[in-house]
Amino acid sequence: MSQDDHARLADPAPRVSAGGGSNQVRVRAYNERLVLSLVRQNPGCSKADIARLTGLSAQTVSVIMRSLESDELLMRGEPIRGRVGQPSVPMFINPEAVFSFGVKIGRRSADLVLMDFAGSIREQRHRTYRYPHPDHLLPFICDGIAEMEADMDETMRARIAGIGIAAPFELWNWAEEVGAPEGAMEIWRKVDLQGEVQTRMAHPVYLRNDATSACGAELVFGAGQRYPDFVYFYIGSFIGGGIVVNSSLFVGRTGTAGAIGPLPVRDKHGQTRQLLDIASIFVLENLLRERGLDPQPLWYAAEEWIDFGEPLEIWIQDTAAALAQAVIAAASIIDFAAAIIDGGFPSWVRHRLVKATIEAMNRLDLQGVVIPDIIEGEVGDQARAIGGASLPIFDRYLIDQTVLFKDTTHAEGH
Repeated sequence: MSQDDHARLADPAPRVSAGGGSNQVRVRAYNERLVLSLVRQNPGCSKADIARLTGLSAQTVSVIMRSLESDELLMRGEPIRGRVGQPSVPMFINPEAVFSFGVKIGRRSADLVLMDFAGSIREQRHRTYRYPHPDHLLPFICDGIAEMEADMDETMRARIAGIGIAAPFELWNWAEEVGAPEGAMEIWRKVDLQGEVQTRMAHPVYLRNDATSACGAELVFGAGQRYPDFVYFYIGSFIGGGIVVNSSLFVGRTGTAGAIGPLPVRDKHGQTRQLLDIASIFVLENLLRERGLDPQPLWYAAEEWIDFGEPLEIWIQDTAAALAQAVIAAASIIDFAAAIIDGGFPSWVRHRLVKATIEAMNRLDLQGVVIPDIIEGEVGDQARAIGGASLPIFDRYLIDQTVLFKDTTHAEGH
């Protein structure tokens, strides 16, 4: 490592009081964040492993890990014996050390989750609606969090890092497509959602775009850990996405890079349309209505979808054909290692969609294009909520590797 790198590692970040919380919820120094991040990425690594990965001295690593263990952020595994010298002690993230709330706001449903330090969901709430309205969503968020906190003991409540909200920018757009009454979504032009929640809650509140949050969750907890560069597609009411380059989320100058919904593609009739007009769940909803089928099960719970037969197959094939074009367009600009497809649907739908996308890709002219691996996302339908819940944890405890966890307030007014 260079001298500059060593200087950066040695320079601690300021420790910020979290107001009433225990020592666990203070903002950690840079070296502590570095160690926590490496242990999270490499469960069971030892002090020697951390020293090798960071270039820090064994003594410095020992001091840091003792401090993190004392604060119960790390926990020891069983010593590994049989090697020369002292037994190697594997270290792990303590899931009970930190908790955060994640909120996903969609155009048809909202989710609230409680996530632990290891990324597992402990509790969750779900609500469906015709269209999102702050008068309904604010009680869902704030009352839901209060109910979850009421079930916690004092120690657990003291370890709450914050609340992360994943919501679409410009919620007032495409109101007609989801069947909202005329003018009903205009209220979102005036609502500061982050501020409204913050005035009602004691914990710090973070806000990010929903598709960006989902992409960040896939990068941190899913298939993204194996691919340094990938384009990500998340299919909700409207399709959205993200771009990861060099294991970091790239959002661009205005924070909208990877917003793949407006990408022009051709439909099965040869007409040029936006990707979101083909590869979004609201399109399937309309197909079901046209055939006299109730589309409500689409929004109850992702894993409870039924096989709708012909309309579902039509939607999968049309979506796959559009996604194949989008993957080629993306791969023509950046030679991504993977294209990851996920969404608010069951794993069996995701599997069929990815298979159909690969088949559609093979029917296109691929000359001159290096095709990435086309794979299923691993985080699933809760990716947006998990990405939201990750925001306070990364802000306070882990290395700020991706733009997802950086300040992008200039984009949040969109």
